[in-house]
Amino acid sequence: MKLEFEYGHGLMSAELPDSTDVFIPGETVPDPPCLPQDWDSLYSAVLESIRNPIGMAPLRELAGPGKTAVFVIPDIVKGGCQPTAHRKVAIRACLDELYAAGVEKKDILLLFSNGLHPRATVSEMQAILGRELFDEFYCTNQITSHDSEDYSHMVDLGLTDRGDPVLMNKYVFDCDIPILIGHIQGNPYGGYSGGYKHCATGITHWRSIASHHVPKVMHRDDFTPVSSHSLMRNKFDEIGMLMEDRMGHPFFCCDAVLDTLSRQIAVFSGYAAEMQPVGWQVANRRTYVPYAEEKYDVMVFGMPQNFHYGDGMGTNPIQMMQALSAQVIRHKRVMKDNCVIICSSICNGYFHDERWPYLRELYEMFQHDYMNILPDMDRYGEYFATNEEYIRKYRFANAFHPFHGFSMMSCGHIAEMNTSAIYIVGAQEPGIARGMGLKTRATFEDALEDAKKKYVGPDPRILALPKTFKLGAAHLCMKGDDLGGV
Repeated sequence: MKLEFEYGHGLMSAELPDSTDVFIPGETVPDPPCLPQDWDSLYSAVLESIRNPIGMAPLRELAGPGKTAVFVIPDIVKGGCQPTAHRKVAIRACLDELYAAGVEKKDILLLFSNGLHPRATVSEMQAILGRELFDEFYCTNQITSHDSEDYSHMVDLGLTDRGDPVLMNKYVFDCDIPILIGHIQGNPYGGYSGGYKHCATGITHWRSIASHHVPKVMHRDDFTPVSSHSLMRNKFDEIGMLMEDRMGHPFFCCDAVLDTLSRQIAVFSGYAAEMQPVGWQVANRRTYVPYAEEKYDVMVFGMPQNFHYGDGMGTNPIQMMQALSAQVIRHKRVMKDNCVIICSSICNGYFHDERWPYLRELYEMFQHDYMNILPDMDRYGEYFATNEEYIRKYRFANAFHPFHGFSMMSCGHIAEMNTSAIYIVGAQEPGIARGMGLKTRATFEDALEDAKKKYVGPDPRILALPKTFKLGAAHLCMKGDDLGGV
């Protein structure tokens, strides 16, 4: 069969055996039905949720004259920017409840929870919020992005019982009503976005993130395949709950379960500790897909140049490794232990130095000084995380924070841990891929023939994953898997 896989800004063809299984999220196995996607229907669903929250009082009862509120809003990486995206609808519905209870507009702040991601540009703010919300708050300086290196607007909350440091955004800490607008969407880091993951990564500091986005957590057996019961997930919950304890009140969460196209399947609001498991029950039916009858020898997919972390995600070698590993984390349940990955990437030397100013230096370091596997780089985490020039670019030039590269490398090693070989096909600068320990071939067909000779035999079971970085991903499972505890 002939298939097309993402490659740079276009596609690359592959001729694969007719026995290949093809999985496209939302198409091969349909998602659960989404809510009607007109504004009025979605607004009503959000209003119903925030008026009947799980585990805490409704938003209108928490509000009142003189109260201050901060909306904590996910950045551009996930959630969709369509006119009826959850962020747009939920913020408007929550604002209407606050205003009805007597909260004044001047006492509201919209804060993008970018964590170590780039601080939002004006165009991203407009895309996420929509023109009406943006115009309502931007001209009065009531929209900003989290700055984890602005210590005048950070609060040190001490340590969790496990000993993990917790620092958080002071605007959120000081307000009366902290509102987390989130997405319950499949995520290789701890199962789902939203809930306590949102605050534990989005409004905190690199030292907090270094307690979980590191090899000693990410290379454990409970991290791959993805689940909601890993040490990482437990740490998210502990960090979020410590924030609530120190604030003296819980976050008010308003999270939507999203489908493949980031449309709302359901909306859940309330106290994260009680709301998360309820939302996950619904999300599990969309995210964990019992699909495979036999485990696969070969997994085939393609990388565009530009996907969720930004332009260069599919060409920058460190980011490429993270993307490869994310597929392993999601699909390990259906992979044989000797599984081979074949992936197209233009791999043209484009690092996007403005967005990731430190990754070229990291890549060069990995080529020298007894660096054999990515975890060998881990000892340099603090050295990079405290580099003043890289920090200035994070704060003032819309770059990723330098510690983010170390979370990417921690993830990136997982692909090597769980495969026999990884082939990059179509690389324009193949030495870059080989510098990460990857094999290179000109075509999918060449890579598959080599894998047959060396790793998987003449008649391998093949899983093809077109559009895997273009759509909201699923976590594939065996048809017989017990998914009650995922």
